[in-house]
Amino acid sequence: MAPDRGSSSSPDYHSISPPPSNPQHVDTDNMSERRRRSEARRFIASHASEGQNFTVRGILVGLGVGLVICFSNMYFGLQTGWVSSMSMPSSLIGFAFFKTLSKHLDLPFTPVENVLVQTVAGSMGTMPLGCGFVGVMPALNYMLKPEEQGPLFLSLWKLILWALGLCFFGVVFAVPLRKQVIIREKLKFPSGTATALMIGVLHGKETMADDPISRTTSRNQSTDEEPAQAYTAIEPADVEEVNKKLTSNWKANVKLLTVSFAISGLYTLATYFFPILRNLPVFGWTLAESWLWTLNPSLAYVGQGIIMGPATTTHMLIGAIVGWGILSPLAKNRGWAPGPVDDWEKGSKGWIVWISLAIMLADSVISLGYIALAPIVSHGGEYIGDAHRKIKRDDWKGLLQFKPRQNRTGYTQIGGREEVLTPLEETGPTSGASDEEIKDLPEPDAPSEHLVNNSTVWIGMILSIVFCVGTIRIVFGALVPLYATITAVFMALILSIMGVRALGETDLNPVSGISKLAQLFFALIIPQSNKNSVLINLIAGAVSEAGALQAGDLMQDLKTGHLLGAAPNAQFWGQIIGSAVGAVVSALIYRLYTSVYGVPGDLFQVPTGYVWIFTARLVTGQGLPHMAWQWALGSAIIFIITTCIRIVGNEKKWHPYIPGGIAVAVGMYNVPSFTLARAIGGFVNWYWKSYRRREETPIVVLASGLILGEGVVSIVNLLLASASVPHL
Repeated sequence: MAPDRGSSSSPDYHSISPPPSNPQHVDTDNMSERRRRSEARRFIASHASEGQNFTVRGILVGLGVGLVICFSNMYFGLQTGWVSSMSMPSSLIGFAFFKTLSKHLDLPFTPVENVLVQTVAGSMGTMPLGCGFVGVMPALNYMLKPEEQGPLFLSLWKLILWALGLCFFGVVFAVPLRKQVIIREKLKFPSGTATALMIGVLHGKETMADDPISRTTSRNQSTDEEPAQAYTAIEPADVEEVNKKLTSNWKANVKLLTVSFAISGLYTLATYFFPILRNLPVFGWTLAESWLWTLNPSLAYVGQGIIMGPATTTHMLIGAIVGWGILSPLAKNRGWAPGPVDDWEKGSKGWIVWISLAIMLADSVISLGYIALAPIVSHGGEYIGDAHRKIKRDDWKGLLQFKPRQNRTGYTQIGGREEVLTPLEETGPTSGASDEEIKDLPEPDAPSEHLVNNSTVWIGMILSIVFCVGTIRIVFGALVPLYATITAVFMALILSIMGVRALGETDLNPVSGISKLAQLFFALIIPQSNKNSVLINLIAGAVSEAGALQAGDLMQDLKTGHLLGAAPNAQFWGQIIGSAVGAVVSALIYRLYTSVYGVPGDLFQVPTGYVWIFTARLVTGQGLPHMAWQWALGSAIIFIITTCIRIVGNEKKWHPYIPGGIAVAVGMYNVPSFTLARAIGGFVNWYWKSYRRREETPIVVLASGLILGEGVVSIVNLLLASASVPHL
């Protein structure tokens, strides 16, 4: 399915047939649909004309918030591999900042400017993962063996160049996908929709472009924990009541964020002076010392568990119990992993990573394969859109035949391109379009002047790809063949389509699975006799992960912007700026942390680095520990079955009870102390939303404050460690 390149050359506003003349045959559903689309056009136009889609102050505040998130994500990423764009707290912090200064502002802080703030902040904040600093780079620096051309350390300027090379092409490639997945297919992107809802509530907006009727819930509000089912429309008469309930008072949310930030920060500072707080032997000293069963009562990890939800954290807990409670003692006692339990090379800690790796690969291949093939299998290649669309290509051509009414501005040819009507103007009747076809028409899009034009996309695509290939050549020289880098970039573009679709449908961007697929593919095209095969494999996987992450992040933000009437071109340039600054800052933060702390070490165990290097060694045929391949194969078969069951039962109530492969694998390769803290957060989420049946917004704000508090105060701990301040 070839995505539309999304510019003013394609009609964005579709005419809708007038209601039947006979009142007895009026279809109320279609009347409501027509009214909704008309209101959506007006909403988009009114906010697109606010004139504050792209501002210097919005960029600067976004970069300031992004800096905080960047430090936080580097800290947690080096510990467990988990990062978050923190879109909702970014919009809340941006709103609080401008609200405080409202008396001194020449222009008010608008929702579309808030969209810019959270776009810049999120793009900057995710660069520790996007540029490989929480996985690939530690693997290159500390885990490559001499026979694998390692360890390989880069100078600071090469580190920055590497990061800049990875941070652009995924952003540019996301632009052509926007019209297909957001405008035509209307994929949900639950987190992007939830962020739009929060921004709308903060600014007192009662409607959004995609649905002028407010929504009753936020992400994962439904009892079956499925994000795709989390939004339900309500009647217009209830809009005011629901908005009052959601709003409650933005000051209360800011206060909650501040208090949780302070408490988490104070606890983090205490852990520096009392390191025992990071690993409490809650199950006794024997299990703690011999089998690593401790609890890290980090409030930040509790916050992560709240955001992840009870289903995901329970699956992680299952992985920890199976991996560290069953497989680890079994491997140790049978002599399959004779070394100390916490030894990555000869201990059971490293042995069970192979099992988790097999589970991740099985889940990734099945899940991403389904996303890629479902539209083709469902429609035999004749249809465009997702598995539920019923409009053929030929039908689309007919439906896009517009006949403007007299005395109205229609489509005019200017320089060989069609110009669309402004959103406020009614279009004429659609030729031959039935009521069912009307329902399947795309959403109204932004005015053409607010879209990213084709020339920018194509020039940006070429330049970003050439820049990526060139920087990798400069950084690694002949160690990585030119053909391998070029292949990696184009494979990243293909895999990013799968990542975007997965994110839009499930709210999860499977970047870890995408990178593993890339590693598996490169094992097939790079001869095992090549002494650089492991290094090449790591670089190829990093490129794929970067492209998928950035494309998914921008698409999530574009969904938020579409719902609030923000200009896509402003978000695009905001993402470019945020990514560029984030790449440089991430390189500096990585060098700062690794120069002060031992990596891998007690604080930064870098488990994802070991997952990367073990995957590269596995697919390049370097062999597994004794009995590891038998258990890995068996686990892969089990999770091929469970993943297929999850796909079949995607909208069933029992879906959350089937373990997800990625979550189980994360619970296996992370030590139990982190998983137990996340499980506590998941229980808090369940208690608040399912048992108490309360609104989700307060606990999301609470969780965000807990995460940001530890991430920011970790900078203070870094300074204390660099000054050799003694522990107590």
